[in-house]
Amino acid sequence: MRSEERSNLVLAFARLLFVNGQTTDETLSAAERLGQTLGLHIKIIPRWGELHCQAEDKDAKLSSTVAADPTGVNMNRVVSAMHTVDDLGAGRLATNAAMAAIGEISQTPPVPTWLFTFAAAAGAVALAVLFGIHHLSAAVLIFVSAAVGAILRRSVAQYSANVFIQPFCAALLAGLIGALAVRYELSSSLRLVAVCPCMVLVPGPHILNSLLDLINGRMHLGASRLLYAGIVVVAISTGLLLGLALLGVSLPVDPAGRAVPLWQDVIAAGVAVASYSVFYSMPLSMFAWPVVVGMIAHALRWGTIDLLGSSAATGTFVACLFVGLVLTPVAHRWHMPFAAIGFASVVSMIPGVFLFRMASGFVQLAGGSNTTLEIIGATIADGVVAVTVILAMAFGLVIPKIAIDRLSDLNN
Repeated sequence: MRSEERSNLVLAFARLLFVNGQTTDETLSAAERLGQTLGLHIKIIPRWGELHCQAEDKDAKLSSTVAADPTGVNMNRVVSAMHTVDDLGAGRLATNAAMAAIGEISQTPPVPTWLFTFAAAAGAVALAVLFGIHHLSAAVLIFVSAAVGAILRRSVAQYSANVFIQPFCAALLAGLIGALAVRYELSSSLRLVAVCPCMVLVPGPHILNSLLDLINGRMHLGASRLLYAGIVVVAISTGLLLGLALLGVSLPVDPAGRAVPLWQDVIAAGVAVASYSVFYSMPLSMFAWPVVVGMIAHALRWGTIDLLGSSAATGTFVACLFVGLVLTPVAHRWHMPFAAIGFASVVSMIPGVFLFRMASGFVQLAGGSNTTLEIIGATIADGVVAVTVILAMAFGLVIPKIAIDRLSDLNN
């Protein structure tokens, strides 16, 4: 292969990892290793929307750029790409065949719509169980709402590439169904029928990847990832509140949920983790890791909060610290995107309900008719809880990853 062809192969490989959820550090490291295998000195410069590649060998210096929006998460593609590079380095795959293999992997379809739909529905119900749902009729409505929302998202994706329309439409539908449930007295003041189908839409892996980039000094990329995740949350909140408002229903700022026993908490967490593993197209052979680790982590969180009397943020930090310690080496070993597998394991702890209630409080305050100290205080409290829990999750996952990565680099 000519120098330009080898450079294009490295860039195509880096792009495949970048747009499918792999952390930036892992993407750059894997691209450099592939460059060494091909006899190139490679430097990849990642930005939101593009990857720039500088390649050099004894004959030439090359520079090229490819469009790359890191908005997707597909672990099957990432794992397959990493195995392809391993095969190339071990001589099991010819260099000339590598580009075709990368192209084929990039076209691998996501999970079938029926499985995606069932996972969304099961995950939403599992989250409702974690928040203390009591009535079967409400659980059935949540299942139906999340399932129809998943089908709607896949349908919208066929007609529009806009990444914000899909969660907005699904949240709008959930808001309408939740409002109908309130009208016919099928939902409590927790509004779980409206909220839980929206919680499965929160873009957790992008929040984790943004923090990793910020910590590593990639300010523009990290800020762009965080802005993208924030706009998705705004789209979800807007759709949810609009759906409720169309039928004259509001989302109370308080309360957030009810306490549940340990066995129920752990089982529901396992179902939620499995559901998110399906969302991210995790290979079936790897399902056990995030599910088992996620269930143990939730038991740790439950014990920290209920037995030790700690805050939700502290319990979440302890649980996520455990997940980071266990899954960082697992992600390395099986070439899985850490942000995806880590978030899947702790997805049930994401404070989506607090974010939605905070947004509802802001809407009520903006209206001016219900401006009371109680609403102001509850809105601020929901916002503070949401921010502290998100930070606890992020640092709990990121700190052990950074430490283990540094130790691994020193040993190598």
